Amino acid sequence: MGRFVVDDTFAFIIHPIQIKKDVARKFPLLGKILTEGQINFFSRFFPPVYLSEIEGIRSVATGRELKGWLIAAPYTPPTMMSLPVNMVYDKIVACGHMAEELGAKILGLGAYTSVVGDAGKTIADRLNIPVTTGDSYTITMAVEAIREAARVMDIDMREATVAVVGATGAIGKTCAEMLAGESAKLILVGRRVEPLEELRDLCAGKAADVAISTSMDAIYDADLILTVTSAVHEVIQPQHLKPGAVVCDVARPRDVSKRVAAERDDVLVIEGGMIEIPGQPDFHFDFGFPPRHAYACMAETMALALEQRYEDYTIGKDITVAQALEIGAIADRHGFRLSGFRSFEQPVTAEQIAAVRERAAAHRKTWARV
Repeated sequence: MGRFVVDDTFAFIIHPIQIKKDVARKFPLLGKILTEGQINFFSRFFPPVYLSEIEGIRSVATGRELKGWLIAAPYTPPTMMSLPVNMVYDKIVACGHMAEELGAKILGLGAYTSVVGDAGKTIADRLNIPVTTGDSYTITMAVEAIREAARVMDIDMREATVAVVGATGAIGKTCAEMLAGESAKLILVGRRVEPLEELRDLCAGKAADVAISTSMDAIYDADLILTVTSAVHEVIQPQHLKPGAVVCDVARPRDVSKRVAAERDDVLVIEGGMIEIPGQPDFHFDFGFPPRHAYACMAETMALALEQRYEDYTIGKDITVAQALEIGAIADRHGFRLSGFRSFEQPVTAEQIAAVRERAAAHRKTWARV
């Protein structure tokens, strides 16, 4: 039996986050000999980097196959934050031109490339192919991951206090709207009071109790925390979490400090959930996930291509709940699934979750807030 003709294509942009480790995935020698500071400096002069061709993705609904490419924007998050935004746009657009030349029909913006400036609008305007940040599906699967984590930790969401950190950002705002109707209390944490007040008013009709704060100390009362800031550095430390808390860290770079992993064996930190990709996908590049799995933002780009929705989808900073639900339904139809948790780049086992539950129960008896 012959293979299907592959008419549907996409490209996805990634960039170094764990700087030396990620550079070493493609350039082992450079990753070994250069310091982080040197990589940050020299990265502004690097051109876009072709990483790999992706093959073997196949829709369970239509049987259509998909081909894609991974492209690296050499900028690191600190570099993107420090350079003029137009210089960063130029580098991302250059990656987009590479995608066009490869034959991609839609481009996904990964990690920090999706939040720079106006969240993809300018990039989309300057390219001939449509663009998505993947944030709509990231929202859908972050909320699903929180629900699943609550289930495995024996937390009843209807009675739980849920916090959203980075609540006024593009992802956080829509996650807050979706979670408001599922929790007893919602805590919204952000940097500025006025947007928090607007979001509180939006969520007030859905949740029994909505509180706002500009202090990370507010999340101590939360049973479930979804964090998605655009901070370059970690914002959640061990003292911010009570025993038994669940944190879903959707941010890249991550929001949760490595100290939490080292010091708090009584909390569960997950990275937003892994997405199992339909078919027999081969990325031909190790970006840190197990075989056949990817980030939700990558999966959105793939799902749109399989749906043949070659149009700008998630760009800008206003993402509706309807949009998140729509891409969730599209991805589900083609066979994308939430598949397991990761924590600090390691898979989370059922045994580890049981151990966290056990230690949390013990610690609650003697725990005193610092």
